[in-house]
Amino acid sequence: MQNNRRSFLSATALLTLGALAPQVRAQTQGKDYLLLPQQHPKDDPKKLEVIEFFSYGCGHCNDFHPLLKAWVAKQPADVAFRRVPVVWNAAWANLARLFYTLEATGDLARLDDQVFAALHAQRLRLYDERSMSEWYVKQGGDARKFSDAFNAFTTMSKLKQAEQLGKAMRIDSVPTLVVEGKYLVQGGNFQQLLTNTDALLAMSRKK
Repeated sequence: MQNNRRSFLSATALLTLGALAPQVRAQTQGKDYLLLPQQHPKDDPKKLEVIEFFSYGCGHCNDFHPLLKAWVAKQPADVAFRRVPVVWNAAWANLARLFYTLEATGDLARLDDQVFAALHAQRLRLYDERSMSEWYVKQGGDARKFSDAFNAFTTMSKLKQAEQLGKAMRIDSVPTLVVEGKYLVQGGNFQQLLTNTDALLAMSRKK
């Protein structure tokens, strides 16, 4: 599935450039980051927050995921990381519901990587409740548990909140990282995104 919004370079080029990219400090507004018109509230005011806007259906998000996962694992205790799925079309909205469903059933940590693999390696079409439920059952889950979570009021509420937050933060491409609810991280490749995120976190600590 192709997204008609702005996207990065090809995944191959990104990975190649990432290996060659210099370690650039994110200190130039308009180049290393964009400053949002207003700072958005954080889930935990006592911690530095990083949000990833993504979609399971995005090929670039699939490629970025293992790098980001390794980066998150190395973050100190003062950094809070969370992911927000985008809902730009019906298929991606259902994938966002899948994310919140797995979160609700307690299966997100176990099946997160497998969702990416199912869509991008196995080329499965997990774009409606039935196909997602059947896939979930094959992974050892319970169909009734899935249906209850997929159609729960809390899942739909989180979906709406994700949509509103994406609009408020002017997210028009994925993957996108936002630091402290106000710095929209820029970078020509995956490594630059993470390097600039590190620098923005360091800058925020000093403040």
